[in-house]
Amino acid sequence: MKIVRPHASIRDYSEEAMSKIEWCARISHRSEEAMKDDSWRRFLKAVVIDHGDWSVVEHVSVSVDFLVDRGITHEIVRHRLFSFTQESTRFVNYEKKMPPSFIYPKTEVECPRCLSGDVVRLYSEDIESGFYHPDPQPMNANAMCSCAYDEDWLSSIYMAEKSYKKLLENGWRPQEARSVFPNALASRLIMTGNLRNWRHFLIMRTSAEAHPQMRQVTIPLLEEFQDSFPILFDDIVPNEKQSIAIKKAR
Repeated sequence: MKIVRPHASIRDYSEEAMSKIEWCARISHRSEEAMKDDSWRRFLKAVVIDHGDWSVVEHVSVSVDFLVDRGITHEIVRHRLFSFTQESTRFVNYEKKMPPSFIYPKTEVECPRCLSGDVVRLYSEDIESGFYHPDPQPMNANAMCSCAYDEDWLSSIYMAEKSYKKLLENGWRPQEARSVFPNALASRLIMTGNLRNWRHFLIMRTSAEAHPQMRQVTIPLLEEFQDSFPILFDDIVPNEKQSIAIKKAR
């Protein structure tokens, strides 16, 4: 049983993004000749932030690579103005291609052994016997370390994975056997959209009302956007009430 840490990171964007926004915006007044190497800083503050013309940032699109559980992907794809490509449980055979990965739902609890890549094992075939990690030291090959995650949750994940493999052995296709997987199944998702839509997404999904597992990946993602696209995301404050965040963003 493999348990992983969820994450999200910018996959692709142009390093000339800020200058591109300025150039596109200046077309309306045909003032492209006024551009300098760093004139976008003053221009974006005056036109986008102070004047509120967010339409010009739609000229830049960004792709983000997510690894989250299926419950969170269901929330993410509700943002319909984005484009999505998601790992397909219809076509990925988790017995032949790669073992399934799962994400623990309680964000405040971490098992360092699981998140470092160690597989969780049963003490015996009896599921009531509990779960452990083999001791990594060669001199202690028979020693065991308990897993930090809840045993009832581990049992459910173990049985789901075991049932999936058994169904494949019985001739079921992956698109049929997938029905036994829980929301905890990890899924890779590529999400692409323009900066205006990313701003809305990050306002909504880093707020206090957002699901804790969503905030687990979107708050670090917001920091990456703030580093990569200065000025445009600086006013978004994580864990703020959504109504306050939306009012400030107008």
